[in-house]
Amino acid sequence: MMPAEPGPRSLPEPPPAALCLKLDRDALAANWRALDRLSGAARAGAAVKADGYGLGARRVVEVLAGEGCGDFFVAHWREAAPLLDLIDPARLAVLHGPLNAAEADYAKATGLRPVINSVAQARRWREAGGGLCDLMVDTAMNRLGVGLAELGDEAVQALDIDLLHSHLVSAEQDLPLNALQRERWEEARRALPHCRAAIANSAGIALGADFHGELTRPGLSLYGGVPCAALAPHIRQVARPQAVLIQARDLAAGDCVGYDSIFTAPRAMRIGTIALGYADGYLVCWSECGAMLHQGRRLPVLGRVSMDMTVIDLTAAPDLTEGDWVEVEYALAPAARATGLSQYELLTGLGRRFAR
Repeated sequence: MMPAEPGPRSLPEPPPAALCLKLDRDALAANWRALDRLSGAARAGAAVKADGYGLGARRVVEVLAGEGCGDFFVAHWREAAPLLDLIDPARLAVLHGPLNAAEADYAKATGLRPVINSVAQARRWREAGGGLCDLMVDTAMNRLGVGLAELGDEAVQALDIDLLHSHLVSAEQDLPLNALQRERWEEARRALPHCRAAIANSAGIALGADFHGELTRPGLSLYGGVPCAALAPHIRQVARPQAVLIQARDLAAGDCVGYDSIFTAPRAMRIGTIALGYADGYLVCWSECGAMLHQGRRLPVLGRVSMDMTVIDLTAAPDLTEGDWVEVEYALAPAARATGLSQYELLTGLGRRFAR
């Protein structure tokens, strides 16, 4: 008699992650309320593309929908799918539009709102049966959008447009291009029937009522980014990365730390190694300039950041031991100045090893 085949092995749950990306829900909600208020007579929507700028789109949508946000924006169709059970699909627009018939059919089947970006997409949407959509008009970005000279095309004129979009090139700077784009956007508004219009991103909100239309599309500032000084008093930090201390040790004067020995201990000191590195989005540019925080104490990064580990100075917190948690110093505007990374990269580059 043959022995019975072994059944599926029952494995225990893996241990908790050594990294955690804390989403401050109160700060996120407060940021949206502030941006909605600053939008004047317009309402503020929310860009939740790139998995809610790296923080978890489902959690972000749950918070903002609860605050009364009525419009959400993703880039790809696959970003929309996990959100369909949270909100009315008609409130969720896909910025890249229908690139083929299958994507147009998917929009029709789900009720998602496509953003039409070209005459070809306008024709494709009509061939799929048409219906409510958004339209992106290019006013200077030269990235996506129907050109002003194409607004008279039959396929574009036949669209049932909810939101007529454009996108500002340099809203965070006081440039003549802002006024030129606003004029071109207003020209498009006169040329096409539509229900609402939007051109302002986070920084665009601060340009004033002439840029607000009926809806604004904040992204970065929802998540704690400060693209211009005018928004600084209104925005709170939302993303708080945390890491576990996996070892603490004592150095003698003259001992070196990490690859290339770029840090040498000037005296006897205590250091710690945390489970965070460039594979998690904490890039080499943080070497010798970053820090961790613990109960009001600042713990500078020592030496070069490596793939999975970073060494920190425990002089101010000699009580920390293996298994303790520290918070990454990660307020976006000063972090961008310190590293040369954009505030967008700091958010969206945080890796998948963070428990969210």
